[in-house]
Amino acid sequence: MQYSPELIDKIYNYKTLSNNEKINRLLEIDANQYTNCGLETTKSEKALVKKNSKYIYKTIYKINPAIGKSFLQHQDK
Repeated sequence: MQYSPELIDKIYNYKTLSNNEKINRLLEIDANQYTNCGLETTKSEKALVKKNSKYIYKTIYKINPAIGKSFLQHQDK
C-alpha cells in the first residue's frame, strides 16, 4: 500500500482524534512501510519510504515538538 502526504495530512487534520491517537496512527503507517520493505525492494522504493517517514516525523513535530524532534534527529543518524 502506498502512503501519501494527503493521507498523513488527513490524519493530522482529524478533529475527533486526540493528539496521542494521531501520533499512534502516523507511527503505525511508518512501521507498516518499513515492515513491507524486503529484499526485492528497489532503491527508489526505499527512498520513497524514507521520504514518507520524514514527512510523518515532521507532522508529528507539529503535534508534539519534543517527540517529533527526537524522531527527526534519530532518522538523520
